Amino acid sequence: MSVQPQDVPSVDLHAHLGVPAVDALIEGEPGLARQRETDATAQGPASMAANIEQIEALGPRLTSLDLRLAAMDRGGVDIQAVSAVPLPHAWAGRDLAERIAALSNEAVAEYCARRPDRLVPIGTVALQYPDLAVGQLREAVTSFGVRGVQISTAAAPGVELDDPSLAEFWQAAEELGAAVLIHPWGCTLGARLNAYYLFNTVGNPVETALALSRIAFSGLLERHPGLRIWAAHGGGYLPSYVVRADHAWNTRPDARTTTEPPSVQLRRMWVDSLVYEPQQLRHLVDVMGPTQVTLGSDFPFDMGVDNPVERLLAAGFDAATVSAVRGGNAQRLLGPLPGFPPAPTGGVR
Repeated sequence: MSVQPQDVPSVDLHAHLGVPAVDALIEGEPGLARQRETDATAQGPASMAANIEQIEALGPRLTSLDLRLAAMDRGGVDIQAVSAVPLPHAWAGRDLAERIAALSNEAVAEYCARRPDRLVPIGTVALQYPDLAVGQLREAVTSFGVRGVQISTAAAPGVELDDPSLAEFWQAAEELGAAVLIHPWGCTLGARLNAYYLFNTVGNPVETALALSRIAFSGLLERHPGLRIWAAHGGGYLPSYVVRADHAWNTRPDARTTTEPPSVQLRRMWVDSLVYEPQQLRHLVDVMGPTQVTLGSDFPFDMGVDNPVERLLAAGFDAATVSAVRGGNAQRLLGPLPGFPPAPTGGVR
């Protein structure tokens, strides 16, 4: 019998929470001031002004449980994975980085615990200090019950996600069965993106494509086949042009770094459905495979969508694919979720 879309709850993997305690902790920090200067240079004055206005307007939706649940109901979302607003804190010193993660993980876990039938917590780690991040990951999973952690597209300036210093972190994530959610914040192209909101529309997908490319070519997923990596915004630009990476892998010795080509490595990761148009979503599922795409709304930001389920249905997939993207893939990624039948024997992979 075919799987019908209504057989599983709908799960939105991409939604954010404001954490006022962290905002208060870092306000006045020189590192935060430098981050804001960097962002202002990259965004340009028009986008910076619009973003400030947006954050002020979004404040209640970033923190109110009632407003979140109402938006979920309107959008047909049964369950939401909740992560903190992805402002990077790679500038923070070790002690401050430890406090940021602790406060964030506690706040996200407490917020989600108010409606555990609807909300699932995603944690934070200070990846710029790999040994600290390993301990934070273990504590977040064991003490706060997070299903995964959100990281940026690099661990720190000059430290990419394939850097050998992160080996213990990736090993711990695999051992714990914790998903690692990659979410960009702007782009290192800087002032070249300082108009038209290119900071986001070009910068975010470029950064994500770069991060996933380094993971794919590094062989990380061949060394850790149980690792669960997910990326926001449909994986950025990489799924749209991974054939170029495959061509390099096939023709150049410096790119032949893995047993299987980059497109195969990419299909071992997950991405969200936030690509806006039905034809783009069909292409994404064709490239990634129907088992590797989840719903994503980017709640409550303006670059997100209010109706991820409706957009999935508009793509015209068969019932099994709809069911997988709607929620089945999220359970494979995060583990058992409320309202789902027990996972098949053999794990969620």
